Amino acid sequence: MTCASDSAGCLGASCYMDVILHIGAHRTGSTSFQQYLRANRTVLAADGIGFWGPWRTRKGMLHGVSERPQTAKQTRHAVGRVKLNLAGADARGIRQLIVSDENLMGTARRSLRKARLYPDIGERMARIHSAFEPVTRIMVQVRTLDRWWGSAMSYLIPRGEAVPSAETLDTIASSDRSWRHVITDLACACPDAEIIVTPFERFAPHPDHLLGLAIADAEIPPAAMGAFWANRSDTLPALRNTLLDRGDFPDLLPEDTGRWQPFTPYQASALREAYADDLYWLRAGAEGLAKLREDPMPARPANKLAAALTERGQIHDWSARRLEKTR
Repeated sequence: MTCASDSAGCLGASCYMDVILHIGAHRTGSTSFQQYLRANRTVLAADGIGFWGPWRTRKGMLHGVSERPQTAKQTRHAVGRVKLNLAGADARGIRQLIVSDENLMGTARRSLRKARLYPDIGERMARIHSAFEPVTRIMVQVRTLDRWWGSAMSYLIPRGEAVPSAETLDTIASSDRSWRHVITDLACACPDAEIIVTPFERFAPHPDHLLGLAIADAEIPPAAMGAFWANRSDTLPALRNTLLDRGDFPDLLPEDTGRWQPFTPYQASALREAYADDLYWLRAGAEGLAKLREDPMPARPANKLAAALTERGQIHDWSARRLEKTR
């Protein structure tokens, strides 16, 4: 990337360091991706790739940035703190910095309590973008909505949330807010950043391919399919035991043995239809706001073979048509 501003304007993310924000969403393999990056941190650093994960962003660095600051002075201090950290990364020779934290876009807990998908992402990301700017790229991973909500609930119940009521489930299923609206809010908050959207269903087992979309001109450490898979949802028996241990009624959940599907078939169908509409919108270009990347696999060698065959012509056919000599 290049920077047209004067030297004073380059003290934050530097004129030469790309900042890539990987913002989740929750329950889409974010922790697995962070584990992959951490496992390959030394290799990436040798290539000028830096990585900040939640263990750094949640220790005070973003205080007053991710949440609404109380005063203008707090805002200046918060932004200055981020800029100093960015300047330090640049001084160490980092060419591309990946900041991965799913809480940047909000929390799953707030989404559940509001029964709306990331209701305040625009306001939060506008503050974060201001602190990190210029931001080169923002990575967002989405997931079919019935599975996303079910996974979020299964994650939050062991962490103190109540089992959602039938009214809450109906409100979620009938909501007009989906990934399209989340991405639109994000694009409005970060107008200068490239937004890349990937489906969880395709990229969750392939963190290396996700990294390949996030950065440029770097060697990507390979990862075996499914080698990094963290924070899996609790099964129904585990959730029922959680409720029992804290004095709630385990009968609030069905007595099945697999993953919990909180929605009725009709509600789940409505959420899947909304997700299909989101993907259709993304495939159609997302009104220029974002780019969808769906294929995590590299080009196959067969393509090279097909290209080689185009060099053959009629002169090559003559020998193939000759009859074998009689013996």
